[in-house]
Amino acid sequence: MTGTSEARDDGRIGNWKVGVVTSIRRESASGRSITIDVPGWGGNIAGQHTDVRLTASNGYTAVRSYSVASAGVGDRIELAVDRLPSGEVSPYLVDTLREGDELELRGPLGGWFVWTPQQAENVQLIGGGSGIVPLMAMIRSHEASGSTTPFRLLYSVRTPLDAFFRAELESPSANLEVTWIFTRHAPNGCSRPAGRITAADLEAHGFPAALAPTVFVCGPTGFVETVATALVALGHEPDRVKTERFGGA
Repeated sequence: MTGTSEARDDGRIGNWKVGVVTSIRRESASGRSITIDVPGWGGNIAGQHTDVRLTASNGYTAVRSYSVASAGVGDRIELAVDRLPSGEVSPYLVDTLREGDELELRGPLGGWFVWTPQQAENVQLIGGGSGIVPLMAMIRSHEASGSTTPFRLLYSVRTPLDAFFRAELESPSANLEVTWIFTRHAPNGCSRPAGRITAADLEAHGFPAALAPTVFVCGPTGFVETVATALVALGHEPDRVKTERFGGA
């Protein structure tokens, strides 16, 4: 299976765009960041996503949606993908894709799970695993715009080695507070023992409901449901808790 399609040759690609992979970076044992030049992309808002289409030599196609880790004007985007062992698209993107390869993309897509620098309210980000990707776009947009809006991030990962964008998130930032939640193995010196995120974590490290923050939660379905339910129980207004989820435990 490749990232190109015969439909591209006869001009009937519609709103699909052909991008060229410019670099690939390892994020974890099963995750990669992929930078792609996509002529005609034009830019995207932090939190939006794109559809990626792969087409096999026999004409079979598979389409999956991936959040964009970058934001702003331009035709270069960054995706970050975690391999799903039973997936049709992610194993190709993580294990087979190389610099110079082409991918078909459609987007940018989505207008609900987004953040813009014009928003002035406190922002709480809560990510599980590769659910950090759209939140990273928001963090980068926040930094690039010079916004002084307070941002807090709770990032839940199995171990430190499973974290995406770890070096970037560990860089000091005046307007970003990062709290790490390790579910299987916590590093030496970590005051919180390994374990799943709890309501106590949200209450201790998140903005209180009384401040009416906008909350973005992204991760596996079970993670998102648990966090969203706990946030509402803590007094957060449901319409201020925005969620995106993907399959998996």
